[in-house]
Amino acid sequence: MKILDWYILKRYLATFFMMLLLFIPIGIVVNLAEKIGKILENNVPFPAVAKYYLDFTIYFANLLFPLFLFLSVIWFTSKLANNTEIVAFLSSGVSFYRFLRPYFIGASIVSLLALVLGMYLAPNASKGFNEFKYTYLKKGVKVQQTQNVFRQINSNDIIYVSAFNPRTKVGQNFTFEHFNGNRLEYKIFSNNIRYIEKDTSYLLTNYFKRTYTEDGDYFQTERRKDTLFAFDLEDLTPVEYIAETLPYIQLSNFIDKEKSRGSSNIGRYEVVLYRKWSLPVSVFILTIIAVSVSSIKRRGGMGVNLAFGIGIAMIYVFFDKVFGVMAEQSDFPPLVAVWFPNVIFGILSIYLLFNAKR
Repeated sequence: MKILDWYILKRYLATFFMMLLLFIPIGIVVNLAEKIGKILENNVPFPAVAKYYLDFTIYFANLLFPLFLFLSVIWFTSKLANNTEIVAFLSSGVSFYRFLRPYFIGASIVSLLALVLGMYLAPNASKGFNEFKYTYLKKGVKVQQTQNVFRQINSNDIIYVSAFNPRTKVGQNFTFEHFNGNRLEYKIFSNNIRYIEKDTSYLLTNYFKRTYTEDGDYFQTERRKDTLFAFDLEDLTPVEYIAETLPYIQLSNFIDKEKSRGSSNIGRYEVVLYRKWSLPVSVFILTIIAVSVSSIKRRGGMGVNLAFGIGIAMIYVFFDKVFGVMAEQSDFPPLVAVWFPNVIFGILSIYLLFNAKR
């Protein structure tokens, strides 16, 4: 790499990380000012608070990753333009596309970081962030279905519980139906079902099984019965934010299981899955837009570029959120919802790039 490449690449990465270090503490202070009352009221231990804000840092960085990147590229590129450094680069015979090479190298590094963050680090941080929030700050807020739980486990088995306690892993009025094709082979009833985590078994109270055969029905009753089922009772009523807490492979497997169970939240889960890939791609798109709008020296200086950049960033976030909600709450295809902002802004980036080149 030449001196020009190193110079721009160092500015690209340094400004981006400086932007993260600048805004994340601000986000922590604002969040702490908002939550300090409930934290003190609930006597939350300090280690839990420290862990929460460590998770909050990763969660916050992942959430606003595109915005931080976009503003940092506009910031340092505008400074290059105002100092007429870009004019000097291009006047030396360097083409505009060659000028973009260190930006793409920097975007590749940041994109890889975004991929690792979204696939592995952010899910774990999201789990701790949400568990803290609903344990200490939003006590009593319902985050999963606990009444009249009716789920299809696979193509042959269906279960029902009238009430489920996630903390004790106990379900009331349990029913299990096993089918062979369209034919019901047997049905199990019990007053309650308790998951025994130690040996991954289930304890059924007032167990009653009815088996249907061509020769008649057979009945079996027991006061208490230990048995095994091919499901985790807790997984049957996942929390609303479950998709955010799973790494990519586990999330993909979880979605496949939920599809076989006929879950109504598939759109929400797939939006999270597809965003893990769309975010790294958006790094390149936003880099091109940022360079295109800020590489020209303007009369209003850096302020005009920042204002224009913030406007574009807000529109991008608006599109991302609106289409995400549409996919979660309707039949709108999640794949289209996640990638539509990238397609629209990808076209915009090409248009701005050609205009900047001229």
